[in-house]
Amino acid sequence: MTPRPFTPDDIPTLARLWHDGWHEAHAAHVPIDLSEMRTLDSFAARLDTMQARTRVIGPVGAPLGICAIEADELDQLFVAPEGRGTGAAAALLRDGEARLAAAGVARAHLFCLAENDVAARFYARQGWDDMGLHLMGPPATVRPFELRCIRFEKSLGGP
Repeated sequence: MTPRPFTPDDIPTLARLWHDGWHEAHAAHVPIDLSEMRTLDSFAARLDTMQARTRVIGPVGAPLGICAIEADELDQLFVAPEGRGTGAAAALLRDGEARLAAAGVARAHLFCLAENDVAARFYARQGWDDMGLHLMGPPATVRPFELRCIRFEKSLGGP
């Protein structure tokens, strides 16, 4: 499986994949108003602004996974249930790491909700270092609150 840029034809499937994956991994662990804000339309709107920094895996119109980077962060990584166990997540992660390194990032980071044990174990297996718990406030919320996240870091080489 080879990651690729996404096209407008991918947006409906990607929005559903990201929406469903986000709710599966996060909804039980975040305030209800944040879950309510994470609608299918909100994910589609976010995708519309992320094309330059996002790659996907799978056929056009039917992607199986998504990986977005921003600055020195691996920002989003989600894989549809049918893509799990296929190597799609590892391929997307390696691609994201390569894109960060190509942009001159020597040490990248990502955040993983503390309760998301499956993701945390995956990042650790992929060589990411657990830097401990951090409290984070997600953007664009109706009230302030903090989420317990694990910060992972990984050296990508370079200066």
